[in-house]
Amino acid sequence: MHCRLFALFLLSPLAILFAADSQTAFKYPPAPTSNKIDDYFGRKVADPYRPLENPDSPESRKWIEAEDKITFDFLKAIPERDGIKKRLTEVWDYERFGVPFKEKNRYFLSKNTGLQNQNVLFTTTNFAEQPRKLLDPNLLSKDGTIALSGLDVTDDAKLMAYGLATAGSDWQQWKVRDVETGKDHDDKLDWIKFSGASWKKDGSGFFYSRYDKPNEKNKLRSQVYGHKLFFHQLGTLQSQDKLIYERPDQKEWLFNAEVTDDGHYLIIAVQRGTDPKNRIFYKDLVDPNSKVIELLDKADAEYNFLDNDGTVFWFKTDLNAPLGRIISVDTTKGLPAQIKELVPESSNKLEAVSVVGDRFIAVYLHDAHGLVELFKPDGSPDGEIALPGIGSAGGFSGKRKDHETFYSFTSFTTPTSIFRYDFDRRASELLFQPKVKFNPDDYTTEQVFYNSADGTRLPMFISYKKGMKRDGQNPTYLYGYGGFDVSETPSFSPANLVWMEIGGIFALATLRGGGEYGEKWHEAGMLHVKQNVFDDFIGAAQYLIDNHYTATPKLAIGGGSNGGLLVGGCMTQRPDLYGAALPAVGVMDMLRFQKFTIGWAWSSDYGSSEKKEDFPFLYAYSPLHHIAKGCCYPATLITTADHDDRVVPAHSFKFAATLQAAQGCDKPVMIRIQTKAGHGAGKPTTKIIEETADRWAFLVEELGMKIAR
Repeated sequence: MHCRLFALFLLSPLAILFAADSQTAFKYPPAPTSNKIDDYFGRKVADPYRPLENPDSPESRKWIEAEDKITFDFLKAIPERDGIKKRLTEVWDYERFGVPFKEKNRYFLSKNTGLQNQNVLFTTTNFAEQPRKLLDPNLLSKDGTIALSGLDVTDDAKLMAYGLATAGSDWQQWKVRDVETGKDHDDKLDWIKFSGASWKKDGSGFFYSRYDKPNEKNKLRSQVYGHKLFFHQLGTLQSQDKLIYERPDQKEWLFNAEVTDDGHYLIIAVQRGTDPKNRIFYKDLVDPNSKVIELLDKADAEYNFLDNDGTVFWFKTDLNAPLGRIISVDTTKGLPAQIKELVPESSNKLEAVSVVGDRFIAVYLHDAHGLVELFKPDGSPDGEIALPGIGSAGGFSGKRKDHETFYSFTSFTTPTSIFRYDFDRRASELLFQPKVKFNPDDYTTEQVFYNSADGTRLPMFISYKKGMKRDGQNPTYLYGYGGFDVSETPSFSPANLVWMEIGGIFALATLRGGGEYGEKWHEAGMLHVKQNVFDDFIGAAQYLIDNHYTATPKLAIGGGSNGGLLVGGCMTQRPDLYGAALPAVGVMDMLRFQKFTIGWAWSSDYGSSEKKEDFPFLYAYSPLHHIAKGCCYPATLITTADHDDRVVPAHSFKFAATLQAAQGCDKPVMIRIQTKAGHGAGKPTTKIIEETADRWAFLVEELGMKIAR
């Protein structure tokens, strides 16, 4: 019997829990259970592992510790693990830079010597000189778990507001540092989440958004609502900060404010959760009595503020242009806003735009790889910035009258290099090029196209070591995401390089739900048609098998966050198709995700089980609820973190416990729980290397790879 149908129509998780022991070689620890059953519009759904939603209870802690012991005992016994970790450490040990930005006559850039847990912030007035260290997060904790999470520098380059995140949490604390002396002011701001900072042009203070102080005990699990926009006056207590804007009637709204380069306006981007459709409000900073004006208030499209020419505001938008265009709005002409098109929609996705050198710098995606075109302020074409190959470009920050900008370029086999573009000479020059201990000429990348279940044509990148034979015997790691308008494009990864070096193929599938082909592409993989994303990923796996790159026993699938949901959904729908699965920090319980931290914000992409019209679609693919007793699932290594307050670890805990109880064969189901880590941002290099070594060692063991020991 097909496992997916068996799960969907015949069994609940409660039946799984109390069924006979599965035929497995592993003895997993008993998880704390309850008889909890929820009623969703007449459908009774059991949630036997509900107690695992509280990771701090004695019962949960006992289970977590026991699971960790089983997992690490298993991983430590893999002979290749130490060698893989050693090689990962060697490859990771290379000097790398972030994209510089400039304020007045001073440049700011991040740098990592190789194995530093966190990047270090430097400043200089001349790249020919040795830059001066400005902030080293590695000195803030012994284990490197405090990360720089945000940064804004005053126009005169004298002061820097910066955010710090601890142990991977989304909660941030912001401070102020004197750029010249490197010493901090007394200013300290807490309970900031999903916010940057933006200084007033006189350097008197900055705007930021925060929540009310949460319950300390539950701050990593409790829902967060009520974002508020404040102004912090330099040298004062946070309790004295001026409230600029709040909307008690719209508790789900998020505010992100930025001061225009001319200092005249405060632009307030208003977003509901993760929905890309947003609102734009603004406030006149010259008039102390000005009110917040709701300029674009319909949330009918995505609007990204670019710059202003006096009272005329420029935006990147997908309004009536799913692939994106550039528009202007003259704020003197009253409301509703009158929109004028400057740069029309192209046949390629408009991914990002900045205004530097008195030009629009437009980064496009053509079949998920980058192109960069220039336009004058009136929208007329003005050439392009040629990239060194097929890959991804980013950066391009600066002021409108600057004569230079900086950008990065990367591909699967090209470590991220930093370039300076000179508008006067209309030429790029290489500023920083990493020296990684590998030969890029030994590897190649191809882009193929395949069809999903409904006939939709999708691209996929496939990278591997030259000389690979398409005999169906190649260990392959297929990665995907497919959600929230996020574009997955080529980039260099030491982890993936080592995977290819030991004989693996790395494949990146471009899936609906992402942003690679514009808003229609995103909409084709969300809400009630989310199943398209799983079909797309399954289609990618089938293509790799049908075209003899690999075979089921040699094929692993992986993804994180929404990509963890992708893996969970595909391994429960088609467990017969894969040899191994690596779901990371995944959203696995689609009926309760909205009840924790910022989970409610994802309802724009997923819907909500609290809505009668959404429940059937969520229940139809929720990974947790489609695990069938006795089905043989691929070897699985679930990864999560104890401080993940984005996708709380309860998702992975409940999924692991249910899958272990159901597994009908001797393939292992392991869960690796990272301590003092979060959803992924700011994770120390040492922890990244350790986790990567464990993932690759697991695949070496379970896919039967033969490498030198």
